[in-house]
Amino acid sequence: MASLDAFNSGPADRAVESLRACNAAARFAAEIAAGRPYPDVETLVRRAGEVARGLSWDEVSMALAAHPRIGDRVSGSSAEAESSRREQSAMGGADDATRSALVEGNRAYEERFGHVFLVRAAGRSPEEMLAELRRRLDADPEDEQAEVTEQLAQITELRVRGLVS
Repeated sequence: MASLDAFNSGPADRAVESLRACNAAARFAAEIAAGRPYPDVETLVRRAGEVARGLSWDEVSMALAAHPRIGDRVSGSSAEAESSRREQSAMGGADDATRSALVEGNRAYEERFGHVFLVRAAGRSPEEMLAELRRRLDADPEDEQAEVTEQLAQITELRVRGLVS
């Protein structure tokens, strides 16, 4: 975690590396790093959300590849893994029935849509995430792509804020 001043004035390659842990789409990190310096955290976070919401589906798919399934035990020491563990910390309190339902729901979702189910886990209980998964299983594929992009943007905003706060 760095200050906004350190983020703004540090080497571009370090900024890009830090930003890739917030959103793995290549254009995201490059575009946000190129926009430095940012006058304040809110401007940086707002810009991160704008760029994330403007990613093509191929770019969103690239970012999705870096996200673990909801409910999976995340391993590794990368910044991405640490963020996922922190964001999914509520899963530690999930009962066996909820965990089992999430495993089944993830499988059904991936069969239907061809990618991992993505939801902003921060601030949500395991039961809320399960309800969201069940709701979205019936979504139209185009609507679901828009929902995934929005969830990715919310996650990205939270991670960027955490990067400089």
